[in-house]
Amino acid sequence: MNSPPSGVRNPSRLVPAVGDPVSCLWHRLFRGTRLLRRAPDWERFAGEGWESRIMDEPVTDRLHRKQGRSIGRRVFEDGADRLSVYLKRHYKLPWVHGVMATLFPNGAWSPGLQEWHHLTWAAQQGFPVPRPVAAGQMVGPGFRLQGFLAVEELHGMLPLHEAVPLAAAQLDAEAFLRWKRGLTRELARLSRELHRRKVFHKDLYFCHFYIAESHTRTVPAEWVNRVVMIDLHRLAKHSVTAPWWQVKDLAQLLYSSDVQGVTARDRVRFWKLYRSAWPGQPPGGWLLPFVRWKWSLYDRHHRRHAGAK
Repeated sequence: MNSPPSGVRNPSRLVPAVGDPVSCLWHRLFRGTRLLRRAPDWERFAGEGWESRIMDEPVTDRLHRKQGRSIGRRVFEDGADRLSVYLKRHYKLPWVHGVMATLFPNGAWSPGLQEWHHLTWAAQQGFPVPRPVAAGQMVGPGFRLQGFLAVEELHGMLPLHEAVPLAAAQLDAEAFLRWKRGLTRELARLSRELHRRKVFHKDLYFCHFYIAESHTRTVPAEWVNRVVMIDLHRLAKHSVTAPWWQVKDLAQLLYSSDVQGVTARDRVRFWKLYRSAWPGQPPGGWLLPFVRWKWSLYDRHHRRHAGAK
């Protein structure tokens, strides 16, 4: 099996791109360096010298800024061809990560490079995820650290918290029940396949699963690999503390399933499917009470936060 995703304290090892001056500590400290990753078609769309301007590249639309980071959609064109990506950028990262990136320049110390690694691992394992097209980190001068990730847009797709109510409105009752059964089976499969590897999403909410908008108007004959997982920046493997992260993932999914069209029967079906095909011994009965407890904490926090507004 391929190496599982790792967190900042155990960074993925990446080979520096040709020409990246990572060998000299003096150069890294006083002049800086870059560690880059890109898909074969990226440079054709991004253009010559893209690595020098990527942190300042204007986005096309859907720009959101928050606490030293931003995300926005950027549409590149090369003649009649187009490449639409979501560009995630971190302009100011913790200085300790900058120190580590300076001392150990082959490691993925920025969120962008870490998520590139996670997306690549997930795709190799057979999980449906967006295609990463470029990522990198800019180190120095000093211990400054910035990073970015460009992920191809999921054209014509909707997050589940929008797709499920839409399907409920567009399908007749019998078709919607069949639709939900297939979707529930696939959500259970994806969750189980992650967790049996002791790998956890850590943001396993409905809004981080996407399906084609066209699938809200008909019942797909097959759901396998038709539900795409996004936002894998926190994905990590935990062997010793796996039960805690398993509880958290499942509670997040349970909490976020509170949308029009999802019933208690759907949640029971998910739980049975999640446990039914587990390789070896399935999760014990102890798990469900802890999931409910964690769900209640999410719900209480949301209600308190909503009441304070």
